[in-house]
Amino acid sequence: MSTTTEDMSASPFAQEDFRERLRELPPSAKLVAKVLEDDAPLSQGQLAETSLLPDRTVRYALNRLEESELVDSRYSFTDARKQVYFLTA
Repeated sequence: MSTTTEDMSASPFAQEDFRERLRELPPSAKLVAKVLEDDAPLSQGQLAETSLLPDRTVRYALNRLEESELVDSRYSFTDARKQVYFLTA
């Protein structure tokens, strides 16, 4: 499967600044970011299910990603009690 330059530019992973900030984070945060690259927006529970990480580890990873301003959240349109997460560009 080949990717075009256009496909790569759409991903925050293609941005050097994003990659540098992500490089400093633990492996769990990197995995959560990678899952969000493919399937955002996702809730914390969906992230845990997709990444196969425990809820507590996903919560920690999301906190670290938010502190680094790599991930943002909003309330879900389908269930306003839940927040969904997505990568910032």
